[in-house]
Amino acid sequence: MIELLVNGGIVVWLLISLSVIALSVAVLKGWQFHSTRAKPADAIEQAFGFLQQGKHAQALLLVNGQRNYRAALISSTVQLIDKSSLAIDDIKDEVYRQAQLAIAHLNSYLRILEVIATLAPLMGLFGTVIGMIEAFKAMESAGAQVNPAVLSGGIWQALLTTAVGLAVAIPVSMLNSYFERKAEVEAQAIQNDLQRVFTLYASMNAQPVAKKVGSNSTQQSSSKQGAE
Repeated sequence: MIELLVNGGIVVWLLISLSVIALSVAVLKGWQFHSTRAKPADAIEQAFGFLQQGKHAQALLLVNGQRNYRAALISSTVQLIDKSSLAIDDIKDEVYRQAQLAIAHLNSYLRILEVIATLAPLMGLFGTVIGMIEAFKAMESAGAQVNPAVLSGGIWQALLTTAVGLAVAIPVSMLNSYFERKAEVEAQAIQNDLQRVFTLYASMNAQPVAKKVGSNSTQQSSSKQGAE
């Protein structure tokens, strides 16, 4: 194995360096998604259950202090609605700003994996082209006394860089797609959570108005009957 790496030249070592970087990013992203999961797993749904009952304090107890982005944004939204003197549109602007920051953090470092997945096979191909040039130069220098073994040895060494490039690019591309999908699902969940909070807020504010209107209608009807 070491001999293969030595024979691959500088391009192979560059590809190995890229694979180490990609592995570091993958470990970092894996830890990020693991450490920011909701605890317990159903804490967010329980919080929404309390919110539907108007028990904001109990809901906040479940989501406060969590590293999970969804829980943190729900907590921030409920506190802004309960304590802020801002208009609801201003609260939405602030909450969506926080959501955009959270989503950007979820997607952080993924561009590195994308670049490595794209660059690795190209670097491998570049190494192969250089190796083939060297092999044919050696064949030209040998003139009529060409040794097929030397030529074939130069070719397999050249093709080695392509193989290493693909070996790096394929798993990195899969990891990038996996983390991108996780970030996309989390972003959709964040958007859904915020919409649910604002819908609950709107429905709770609409109930007293509806009762008041119904009460006024009843009073007016009673007044008419008394007049008759």
